[in-house]
Amino acid sequence: MKIRAAIARDKGAPLSLESIDLENPRADEILVKVAATGVCHTDLVVRDGMLPTPLPVVLGHEGAGVVEAVGAAITKVTPGDHVVMTFNSCGTCPSCRDHATTYCHEFFPRNFFATRVDGTSGLSKDGERVNGNFFGQSSFATHALCHEANVVKVPSDVPLELLGPLACGVQTGAGAVMNALRVSPGKSLAVFGTGSVGLSALMAAVVVGATTIIAVDTKPSRLSVAKALGATHTIDPTKVNPVEEIMRITGSGLNFALDTTGLPAVIRSAVESLGPRGACGILGASGPDAEIVLNETHFMSGGRRLIGIVEGESTPDTFIPMLIDLYRQGRFPFDKLVKFYTLDEINQAIHASETGEVIKPIVRMS
Repeated sequence: MKIRAAIARDKGAPLSLESIDLENPRADEILVKVAATGVCHTDLVVRDGMLPTPLPVVLGHEGAGVVEAVGAAITKVTPGDHVVMTFNSCGTCPSCRDHATTYCHEFFPRNFFATRVDGTSGLSKDGERVNGNFFGQSSFATHALCHEANVVKVPSDVPLELLGPLACGVQTGAGAVMNALRVSPGKSLAVFGTGSVGLSALMAAVVVGATTIIAVDTKPSRLSVAKALGATHTIDPTKVNPVEEIMRITGSGLNFALDTTGLPAVIRSAVESLGPRGACGILGASGPDAEIVLNETHFMSGGRRLIGIVEGESTPDTFIPMLIDLYRQGRFPFDKLVKFYTLDEINQAIHASETGEVIKPIVRMS
């Protein structure tokens, strides 16, 4: 079938809106008519050639839509179902068998290589291969092929166009708090970096009953949003030393810290802000060769922990519906982070994400 898609053809260049061909779903594939897709920092990193995803490629990995057709082997969903498309996994490796799919042994090839397992792509244009299957979906398009492993059925009474960011950014931040760090009532948490991931973590901290919630960012507008969403304190590290300020607020240091920036110097500050037995989660890296330097005595003697976290250690089939339930209850207002754009405006949406003008852009396909 003919579909409309935004294609990354040249490193760092604007995406090109084109009409391309999409194959019919294979036996193990699901065809989804995409309603909307969130714009994520990972899409921009790949567009800029910082990861080995081949060009030309259709990116997009926070898709939500309606199932249009299913392959013969599909039993999880049927045509007409509303779904969110999240990260892909193999389903058979030791991590997947342990229900830890975010650490799938094939996470990188299944999500970043933009190819089916057999090396083919379901996308083309006039005989030219267009790489697809990015995060098992390539949802910067009007239609996407995905898989049972990365499709989550969602209720039909919630605005579908809003739900895409739950697939990655929102689930990453909220899951880091709820699943990985397991923040409990009465504890303290500082979030370093208050983009969509950090603010999702902050909202999750409110839900689980953390009583000291500190937002750290250099953008006053982001700190204002953090305050409105439940931060008890905000810190601008350009004005005060964040470690000293956190120690002043907490007395003996944090129970938990979360870094969303991937910057080694910020990660060090987050770890130095921990009290004895405190834990810091990191959700990204500034580059493949980035290194973290810590004071060994401080780190070891206090029993402190540093934890890498992928996709919030979420089991999407249960975690995403839970976040939707919290949203319905008014306890997880992630809709306050978003701004909508049309597919024709996708490059404006990307620019708004890059500049920080918008916390979470969402591109509507219709």
